[in-house]
Amino acid sequence: MDNLTHTLVGAALSEAGLKRRTPLAAATLMIGPNFPDIDVAGLLFPNSIDIRRGTTHGFLALAILPFVLAWLMGAYDRHVRRRRRPDAPPAVPRQLLLLAAISIWTHPVLDFMNIYGMRWLMPFVNEWFYADAFFIIDLWIFLALVAAVVLARRTGSAQPARTALVALAMYACAMLAITGVGRRAVAAVQPHPEFMVGPTPLLPWAREIIVAQPDGYRFGTWQLFGEVELSPTVMVRGDTLDPAIAAARRAPEAQGFLNWARFPFYRVERPAGGLGETVVRIADARYVGNSGRGWASVEVRLP
Repeated sequence: MDNLTHTLVGAALSEAGLKRRTPLAAATLMIGPNFPDIDVAGLLFPNSIDIRRGTTHGFLALAILPFVLAWLMGAYDRHVRRRRRPDAPPAVPRQLLLLAAISIWTHPVLDFMNIYGMRWLMPFVNEWFYADAFFIIDLWIFLALVAAVVLARRTGSAQPARTALVALAMYACAMLAITGVGRRAVAAVQPHPEFMVGPTPLLPWAREIIVAQPDGYRFGTWQLFGEVELSPTVMVRGDTLDPAIAAARRAPEAQGFLNWARFPFYRVERPAGGLGETVVRIADARYVGNSGRGWASVEVRLP
């Protein structure tokens, strides 16, 4: 999920009553849901898309990061907050740890729910898992959380936030169930076992489909209580027997990308007359159109 939604989840947990447990509770609850995304620093380096949602999102990090965040908040409490206000009550370390764990653990759960996926077993097993239930920015979740936090703060009551969190859990279960029904519907009409039934930006009951076939990908749509509709055309993957593609796949900049990509395809551009570089674009059909250009792609230049 986007980081604003992660932060709003922490804010809703705070307004639901958890902010009363200790000083710095609200700050901990809003920082925690973003804490696993410290791996975003890796994007400063080239060819690093494979770093995202890896080690800092795996179960080992999820066991360690709450202690790190609780220690940082405790250090801030001792060296900054209470130096400015010596009479302020100290933060309770045990409570900071509890709140850090609760807030941090919401992050991978929400990330797992969208088509980008999660690697729960990192750093030991580099395998992606996908729930395909939420769009990366779910407008309905965002609006519900904003309304809950605003109402809770205006009324001084925890009830709006508690209601929103319960509704969010019910919404998540419903979205998982709809995706499950959609997967069964696609499996019933498609002989190819590799496919994705993913959410749409605005309609919770609708799903977008990608079916991997030997020669490429077919796209389609499905709605709850409706039929699977697939495009008659196929977006070709690219000739994987092409020696340029074989060479591009071995390039360092392609290795991490191919580990991340769920539905990779290839586009080769050769210079006119055979003079100059050959460019191989590798892209992911989840996010990039037929041209292979966009953020979810990598270019490999061959002599």
